[in-house]
Amino acid sequence: MDNRDIILGLDSGTSVVKAVAFDLEGNQLGCASARNHYSREEGGVAHQCMTQTWQDAVSAIRKLGTEVNNLAARVVALAVTAQGDGTWLVGRGNRPVGPAWIWLDARAAATVEELDRSSLARMRFEATGTGLNTCQQGSQMAHMDRYYPQLLNESEVALHCKDWLYLNLTGIRATDPSEASFTFGNFRNQRYDERVVDALGLRHRRHLLPEIVDGSQITHPLSPEAAALTGLRAGTPVSLGYVDMAMTALGAGVFTGEANTACSIVGSTGVHLRTVSVDDVWLNSQQTGYVIPLPWPGYVTQVQSNMASTLNLDWLLNLARDLLSDFGCEVNHARLVEQIDRWLAQAKPGAMLYHPYISEAGERGPFVNARARASFVGLSYKHGYGDLVRAVVEGIGFAARDCYQAMNRTLPSELRLTGGAIRSPLLRQILSACTGMPVRSSKRDEAGAAGAAMMAAVAIGAYPSMAQCVATWVTPLLEEPETPPAALVGTYKRLFASYQQLRSELPPIWQQLRSPANRVS
Repeated sequence: MDNRDIILGLDSGTSVVKAVAFDLEGNQLGCASARNHYSREEGGVAHQCMTQTWQDAVSAIRKLGTEVNNLAARVVALAVTAQGDGTWLVGRGNRPVGPAWIWLDARAAATVEELDRSSLARMRFEATGTGLNTCQQGSQMAHMDRYYPQLLNESEVALHCKDWLYLNLTGIRATDPSEASFTFGNFRNQRYDERVVDALGLRHRRHLLPEIVDGSQITHPLSPEAAALTGLRAGTPVSLGYVDMAMTALGAGVFTGEANTACSIVGSTGVHLRTVSVDDVWLNSQQTGYVIPLPWPGYVTQVQSNMASTLNLDWLLNLARDLLSDFGCEVNHARLVEQIDRWLAQAKPGAMLYHPYISEAGERGPFVNARARASFVGLSYKHGYGDLVRAVVEGIGFAARDCYQAMNRTLPSELRLTGGAIRSPLLRQILSACTGMPVRSSKRDEAGAAGAAMMAAVAIGAYPSMAQCVATWVTPLLEEPETPPAALVGTYKRLFASYQQLRSELPPIWQQLRSPANRVS
C-alpha cells in the first residue's frame, strides 16, 4: 500500500457532514465538517437539497485536506454513510428530481395507516423485520405514487442519502444491504423481496430500485470528476457503507463478539440496537422496529428508534434561554448544558413522569403514532426547574427501556453508549438505572464515520474479517462497565410500569388534541 495509510470516513447527517481521517489501526487523525441544511413546511414537509448535500460533502473533504498533511496521496480508501430512510430521487443524467424527502417528512402518515390495514401487512413485516412508518422510502414512495406520481415518473432510480453521495463519488447507482432489506427486502438474505414490493403497491415502480452492493466486499473507484472536486486521487477505492445507525453502533461497540450486547445512540434522536444472530430475531406482535443487517456475517441488529431523545432536553434548555433573554439576560445553550449535572444532582429521582414525544412527527419506537406528544405527569407546586430536567432525562431512559423490551422479552446483559450527552456521569447513571443494564461508554468520537471506514478496511484487505477489525478499532475504546445503585434501579423499575401504563392510555388524548374541533380558526 506504499505510504497510503489513511481511510477516509464520510458521514452525512441531517444537519452536519463530517469527513474523518483514520489510520489503519483506527486512530483518528483529523476531522472536518460542513453544515448541511433541511427545510420544513406546513403539512409535514421535510426537504433537503440534494445538490447542496453533495457540495457540502465535497467541502468537508476539502477542509480535511487542509488539516491532514498530504491527504490525497495517503488515502487508501474512502467510505460513506449517511442519515437513513428518506427518498432521494434521481433522473436523467444523474440529476435530482426535486429535493429529497428526508426521514423527518411526515406526509405519508395516512398511506402508512392504510398499508398497515392491508392483509399483506404482516407478511411485509415478517420479511423486512421492520414496521412501516412515515420515515421510510417504501412508505414515502407509496405515498408519492398516490399523490405525486410525476416525481416517480421522472425518476430513473430511488436512492438514500449515502447512495446519492456514492453515485456522485463513483458514478454507480447502488444501495447497501441494510437499507435495501428493511425497506423492500428480506433481512435473512439481504436481497429484495418481490412480495414486499407488492405489499407496498409498487410493482410498477420496481425498476426504480437500484443494485445492492455490500461495501465490505466490493468497492468502486473514485471517478475523475469527483477526484477533481474533492482533491483526492482518481481511482481511490470507495466503499458504500451501511445506514448511519448501523455504522455508528458498529463503531461504538454494539457487537464485539460477546452475546446479548446492545448499543444506544443518545443523540437528537434515540436509536437502540441489539445484536442477534439472524436465526434469533424476535418479531413483536405490534409490528414495530427495524431489523438492520450488520457487515458481520450471520448477525443483524434489532432496532427501535425514538423520534426525539436529547431534543427533549434541548427544548427544555431553550425554554430557560428564551425566558432569560426576554429579561435581557443572554445565556447560550452551552452554558446551560454545563448546569445539567448540578440540576440532576439536586433533584429527587422519580419526582414525576415525562413521556419524551416532543417531535412534531410523533413517535416511531416502540410504537408508531404520528399524533404522539410529550407530557409531564405528577407536577406540583414544590417542583423546580431541576426536577423538570431530571424527569426529562428519566423519560429518555424509560423510552430506551421501552424500546429494548419491544425487541425481546428479556433485556440485554450490557448496554454500550455513544453520543454527546453521555459525557455526563449522572446522565449515564440515570440511563443505566432506568434501563436496568450496566453501561459502557465508547471513547470513539466519530463512531459513524469509523463504522463505515471499518467496512472499507475489510474490503481492501487491511483486515481479514470484521471481527478482527473490531478487536483493533472498537474493543480497546470501551470504558469499564458502570453499574448504578441497586436502590435507584428498584425505584425506576417500579416507575417504569406506570410509564408504560400511561403511554398506553394517552393515544385517545393525542387524537383529541389533533381534532379539527380543537383548533382555533
